[in-house]
Amino acid sequence: MFLSYLSDYKKRYGFHLYAYALMRNHFHLLMEVGEIPLSRIMQSLLFRYTRYFNRRYREVGHLFQGRYKAILCDKDTYLLELVRYIHLNPVRAGVVKEPEDYEWTGHLSYLGNRRDSLIDEGFVLGQFSDRRYLGRRGYHRFVWEGLSCGHEEKYYWVKDQRYLGEESFIERVEKEREETRSWAYEVPLEVILEETSVVMGIRREKLYSAARDREGAWGRGVVGYLARRISGYRVKEIADYFGRSSVTMSEGMKKVEGLEWRDKSFAKRLRLIEKNVIKGRRRKIPN
Repeated sequence: MFLSYLSDYKKRYGFHLYAYALMRNHFHLLMEVGEIPLSRIMQSLLFRYTRYFNRRYREVGHLFQGRYKAILCDKDTYLLELVRYIHLNPVRAGVVKEPEDYEWTGHLSYLGNRRDSLIDEGFVLGQFSDRRYLGRRGYHRFVWEGLSCGHEEKYYWVKDQRYLGEESFIERVEKEREETRSWAYEVPLEVILEETSVVMGIRREKLYSAARDREGAWGRGVVGYLARRISGYRVKEIADYFGRSSVTMSEGMKKVEGLEWRDKSFAKRLRLIEKNVIKGRRRKIPN
């Protein structure tokens, strides 16, 4: 199910996925994002999977321990090594003896043994040969050459806790980040609620009402969804604001996300609300 959700968001947000490994208590993703920032992708993925997991196994609360850790790497220098390192994770952990024996990585896709669109093979295989079948052979040989490497500390001793690359790479990235930084905005929940009421045509009394009203519940879902996206509010904060449970609130927000995906007109109204509420607002770097 995790991979199914990952595939959904890959189609929606247009990122590239070069490697992944799902382990017993953690996972690794090697991604290259485009216009949609990594924070939004991960927020959507982890929120949706947590919701599924808690419903499936009758659990409540957080599933993942703390915030995900993201490291930005120099594609030209480290991408191939990271693909190999991630796909050999199950071998280093002693789960399997050979990488081909583990189902929950992208390794089999590179070998042509799995037909899906989750892994973007082209760039990696192209480093070995312009011909796909020769590229697969080269990749396979490259991975097996890494079986004896063991744990690689260089992938954990990253510079400034964020970067894997040389000084020139870090300087270039820092400059680009300043020019294209993704921001959250300090917007009170009541402001988002008021604008939602106007754009969606839902009376504010219904949004605050304690009664079980479908229109009011839908409006609260819109407010919650936008509050997370615009200002990084937590589900519990939003639920407490409306006097609802976190489960009820997350259910409503998920429905809004689904409709945004399917309905371009609705997505346009959400962007209008977002544009109106952030106008002139103070920006902050998201946590």
